[in-house]
Amino acid sequence: MTECTPSSFEFAGPGRRTVVARFDGGTMSSDGGALLLQQTDRRLNLLGRAAACFEDRRKPWLIEHRVEEMLAQRVYGLALGYEDLSDHDQLRDDPLLALLSGKKRLGDEPLAGKSTLNRLELSSEEPSRYKKIHCQREGLDELLTAVFVEAHREPPERIVLDLDVTDVTLHGHQEGRFFHGYYNSYCYLPLYIFSGEHLLCARLRTADQDAAAGSQQEVERIVAQIRQVWPQVAIILRADAGFCREELMAWCEENGVDYVFGLARNERLRKRIEEEMAEAARQQQETQQPARVFGEFSYQTRESWSRARRVVAKAEQLEGKENPRYVVTSLGAEQWPAQPLYEQLYCQRGEMENRIKEQLWLFADRVSAETLAANQVRLYLSALAYVLLHGLRQLALRGTEWGRAQAPTIRLRLLKIGAQIRITARKVWISLASSYPLQNIFAHAWGQLRC
Repeated sequence: MTECTPSSFEFAGPGRRTVVARFDGGTMSSDGGALLLQQTDRRLNLLGRAAACFEDRRKPWLIEHRVEEMLAQRVYGLALGYEDLSDHDQLRDDPLLALLSGKKRLGDEPLAGKSTLNRLELSSEEPSRYKKIHCQREGLDELLTAVFVEAHREPPERIVLDLDVTDVTLHGHQEGRFFHGYYNSYCYLPLYIFSGEHLLCARLRTADQDAAAGSQQEVERIVAQIRQVWPQVAIILRADAGFCREELMAWCEENGVDYVFGLARNERLRKRIEEEMAEAARQQQETQQPARVFGEFSYQTRESWSRARRVVAKAEQLEGKENPRYVVTSLGAEQWPAQPLYEQLYCQRGEMENRIKEQLWLFADRVSAETLAANQVRLYLSALAYVLLHGLRQLALRGTEWGRAQAPTIRLRLLKIGAQIRITARKVWISLASSYPLQNIFAHAWGQLRC
């Protein structure tokens, strides 16, 4: 029996009217607001420079999808919520994504499919007979720092670099998989370095090593690049106790970089703050509220540290229990007394957790490729999507109610706009939904990006 697909679909409506739905609306897209992302990229010159970090050794006369187009297609796709390569098989004929990706013959040539995009992600660092696209990792690393430097009109007096790791759970047999007891899963441990909301490093690492492994090399590279432009800037490293390592602290002291790192608790440290803990307990008993008393002292481990260092202690008494915390720092007491150093400087590192969440919302945890190198490329793609969205937030939304909005909010409220697309000989007409409620924010962002 012949199966016919209906062309009209009737639904109950108000009163005597019926509701009739048809697939006859023409070429439409749900991503009309992504035009703002394209304008942001033109301001940042991000994707063009990122594409230059890929060496394409394919035969030019056989190429249908240039590296620049594939990279843009993948990064815009992540920013718009299309996490998997298989999504792009359904997006191949999307004229708006083709416009964003830089296709010349809109409507006449499809976008790259999942297999072609997969070859981009499988690009190797070394030339290969079977892999014609080669990713130059150093170039992408330098690009992230360069975008951060370019975001400042004037050299800042001081910058703070936040270091942290997160776990990315593995569900297959990827290269370097390792069961991590703390996270109770097979995972990778990518290292992230931020300055404020600016992403400077996204390095994929296996989980069978110390949390601080490789961080000194990444910091050396970033500091050297920053000081080429801002030789006088003061730099402070900020991280939790996982980065409190002699090698990193000694390097900072030798190279004029300050640091404030968490310090793991132990009995020797606890004995040094007996008076502060007793005072905190007394205050808590009187007020029935949590009480804090700060102190500081010089401290050196028995074996691992090469010298004594300044330690700031927070002696806190909660209801029914103690909560002491310690940080080690190279900053002097004159410039940073104990309480401001802990509360105003060190505790601000918690904001980095939100930045890491944004990486995961941009699918940085989709590391399902077989090799570590391919998954590093995926991490770069998510990082580029973040830089693009943060550029939109910084350039177009600053001073508005969306100036602090996170990536999924921007995607849902500003980028996901229904649009009808008509292509003529001279123009591409994109008719955005008349009922879109944030037209004033869209207009403001467009005006800021044209400045």
